[in-house]
Amino acid sequence: MQTDVQHVPVSHVGEEIESRSRTHATPRVYSQVEKPAGLGGRVAGWVMAHRPSNRARNAWAVSFLELQPTDRVLEIGFGPGVAIALMSTVLTDGHVVGIDHSEVMLQQATKRNASAIEQGRVQLLLASVSDLPAGHGRYDKCLIVNTFHCWDNPNDVLSRVQRQMNPGGKIVIAFQPCIQGPTGEDTLKAGHTIVERIKAAGFSRAHLEIKSMAPDSVACAVGMKEG
Repeated sequence: MQTDVQHVPVSHVGEEIESRSRTHATPRVYSQVEKPAGLGGRVAGWVMAHRPSNRARNAWAVSFLELQPTDRVLEIGFGPGVAIALMSTVLTDGHVVGIDHSEVMLQQATKRNASAIEQGRVQLLLASVSDLPAGHGRYDKCLIVNTFHCWDNPNDVLSRVQRQMNPGGKIVIAFQPCIQGPTGEDTLKAGHTIVERIKAAGFSRAHLEIKSMAPDSVACAVGMKEG
């Protein structure tokens, strides 16, 4: 079956950043996407976990990690824990550490991944992206899905992630615009910006993948840490 996936060569783009998502979403909606809280946050988490396009986006992003059973994985912004659940089924002898700054998301993700947590294959932490879990060793893979545009200092965060990864490690950053009337051009520009930031952080073989998905295309930026 033919899939609607496109490999896009890396090209330099200016500083037109993907934070348009922040500007164009209504403040109330955006706040519950950026940091779900209270009843509205619980509803937002349920939607994120059950909307078919969200689940498909997570699965597509995870596929680029090319997980191995013994991998150590870091997910930044795990939300309701859907990708954590997908990854933990593969990491039979590995481990995944997830961080998120939302207590509501921590509660939902903990419930969703209770068995893997009990077995010691998953650890979920309430933490900001500025407080990466440096004391948890090095990682082989890093996953970031639709949270990159919320960071205040993305270059600094990516540099710290790169330093904490093992040689041969891989980073995958997925982004889907949260703006009114998004276009494929919005996704492409944001994706190229992320690729350039990955390269600046020291990752190599950086490239961009695009997939058509409702409500708009999804970009996956992929990079490697050379051994």
